[in-house]
Amino acid sequence: MTGFQRARSHEQQEERRRTILDTTAGMLARMPAAKVGLNELSRQAGMAKSNVLRYFESREAILLELLDRAWSEWNSALPALLDAAIDPADPVARRAEVYAQVYAASLADRKVLCDLFSAQAGVLEHNVSPDVAARYKRAAAVNLTALTALTRHHLPELGDTAQQACAQILMATGAIWTHSRPSPAMLEAYAKDPALAALSMDFASALQETVATLIAGTLSRAEPRDQPIGPER
Repeated sequence: MTGFQRARSHEQQEERRRTILDTTAGMLARMPAAKVGLNELSRQAGMAKSNVLRYFESREAILLELLDRAWSEWNSALPALLDAAIDPADPVARRAEVYAQVYAASLADRKVLCDLFSAQAGVLEHNVSPDVAARYKRAAAVNLTALTALTRHHLPELGDTAQQACAQILMATGAIWTHSRPSPAMLEAYAKDPALAALSMDFASALQETVATLIAGTLSRAEPRDQPIGPER
C-alpha cells in the first residue's frame, strides 16, 4: 500500500501504477486471469476501486499491460535457452525438433504468460478503448518481431514465412493451454472413465508436437516447387 493519500506528483502516480500492476501480478500467480476482479484487486492494492480506474480504464487494460510485460521477459530469456540447445550445424529437421522442445519447455514454466495468451483475443482485447487496444497491438507487434527474428536465426530456412509461423505458433499456444486446463467436472469424468482420460492433454508435450508440426509444414510449403499447384490446363 502506498504511503500517501493522493498521488499528486508524476512519481507518485507512477508508483500507484506499479502498485496496481504488481498486485495484479501477485494475484495471477495464485489464480487464473478469469478470477482476477477489480474489487479484490483494489482491496489488495489498498486503494478504492475508483482510484484503480483512474490509472487503468478496466481490468482488461491492466491484464494487457501485464501480458506485454510477461511476453517481453520471456522474449529476453528464450535466446539463451535456444542457443544452448540448438547446434547450427544440424540439419533443419533436427533444429526444428529441438526448437519445438525448448519452446514448449520454456512456456511450461511460465503459467501466467500462457494464461494471458489464452485469454488475449477472446477476453483481454474486449472492454478496452481503441487507444488501449492500439497500444497493446503495437507492443505485441514488437514482441512478435523479436520472436520472429530469433526463430529465423535458428531456422533460416523459414525465410519470409517465419513471422506467419510464429504467429500461428502463438495462437496454438493459447489454445493448447486452454484445452490442457480441464474443468473440475471434466477432471471427475476423466477419473471415472479411463476411455475419456485418454483424451486429457499434457500442455508441454502437446505444445511441442504442435510447434514441430507447424514448422515442418511451413518448411515444406516454403520449398521451391517444379510445377505450380493448380488445375491442369
